[in-house]
Amino acid sequence: MLPKSDNIAAIATAPGRGGIGVVRISGSNLDDTALNICGTLLSPRKVVYTSFRDGDGEVIDQGIALFFPAPHSYTGEDILELQGHGGPAVLHLLLQRCLDLGARLALPGEFTQRAYLNDKLDLAQAESVADLIDATTSQAARSAMRSLLGEFSRVIHQLVSDLIDLRMLVEAMLDFPEEELDTPDIERRDAKLVSIRKKLLITLQLAQQGSLLREGAHVVLIGQPNVGKSSLLNLLSGEEVALVSDVPGTTRDVIRQSIQISGVPLHIIDTAGLREVQDTVEKMGIARTRSTIQKADVILLMLDAGQGMQEEDRKILAELPASTPRVYIFNKIDLTNEAARLESLGGEDYIYLSAKTGIGIDLLQKKLLSLIGWHQEAGVFMARERHVRALLQAQQHLDNASLESARAELFAEELRLAQEVLNTITGEFSSDDLLGEIFSRFCIGK
Repeated sequence: MLPKSDNIAAIATAPGRGGIGVVRISGSNLDDTALNICGTLLSPRKVVYTSFRDGDGEVIDQGIALFFPAPHSYTGEDILELQGHGGPAVLHLLLQRCLDLGARLALPGEFTQRAYLNDKLDLAQAESVADLIDATTSQAARSAMRSLLGEFSRVIHQLVSDLIDLRMLVEAMLDFPEEELDTPDIERRDAKLVSIRKKLLITLQLAQQGSLLREGAHVVLIGQPNVGKSSLLNLLSGEEVALVSDVPGTTRDVIRQSIQISGVPLHIIDTAGLREVQDTVEKMGIARTRSTIQKADVILLMLDAGQGMQEEDRKILAELPASTPRVYIFNKIDLTNEAARLESLGGEDYIYLSAKTGIGIDLLQKKLLSLIGWHQEAGVFMARERHVRALLQAQQHLDNASLESARAELFAEELRLAQEVLNTITGEFSSDDLLGEIFSRFCIGK
């Protein structure tokens, strides 16, 4: 436990109207607060139905009060939860009563930050609280819960433990002249490094999958006007989010829609048809289209199956980033009486489908998951960009160590650097600036 800190309070349920609303207080010496609001002292972890009263003794609301004494609480401090009706006005009255009794309004993420600082959660688990709240798919929610339960942290701790064992061996070897080193010691050292690198690679792959579940991927639809981009967007999203018309230029701005395929979130972006125009509004839409293309994870170039690749399509191709994966979508096969199919020629993928009838959409969905790097694996845990970066840095240090096997001091230094980077994931070594950045993104009541 850290030294006693001031009391903080916040509405812990989502904004708006609801059947139930919760006001949460964390800090120390909350008996007086409970007595003033509830009119009675509360027994630990016992539900009490009571009236919540203001400073004049008038009833603000009626509901349930719960008291969790330190250190057996979410934050590791005393916690008082007041569960009443979920109307904004009554919750703000109850919150104001808590503030009048000496609490201050909690900062974003401050409850979870206190849980981290009091060793109730490590940093990876603390971040997974926000990820669980923000999860947009069932896959993402399950992965976030695995991280919250400590699966990701246990993997990182095991990697660090293995590194410590290897560093101990290397440091012991450094105490002896090189000519006295036994071959079995060197072989044991190298075998340990190979094992750690394999474990790290598996962890990195799982983290990258978890990052996909958290962040999703951006898929941009481009092509000439009237090739069916809006129809495809509507088909993928399952609702009419874009206007569909035979009139070229109907879509004049970028339209974004989030969908999920096999539990993986994708952000589909329908763009204005690329062509030379005089209309000022359509010009602005086309300019945004070109900007959006540069940020895409996957580009879907749509063409009319009845007309094939035209000169205008080749001009569009010339503008695309060479490094961004792309798929050629030949639409309107319902008019050409072709079969839906996926063809791969010269490293390029061609999908023939009908956005109007839905024929071939399953081929596109599978190809999209493949292009963004998703492959279903057991045990995927939620990971953030900083986690993936840290794992990549640790991997680089271990790669460097493998190249320095003849120079034991440099070998040992690369191992130390790898261990330090891994420790930042769970928060053993983290700057105050990093902590502030992480917890500021939480909601107020967490």
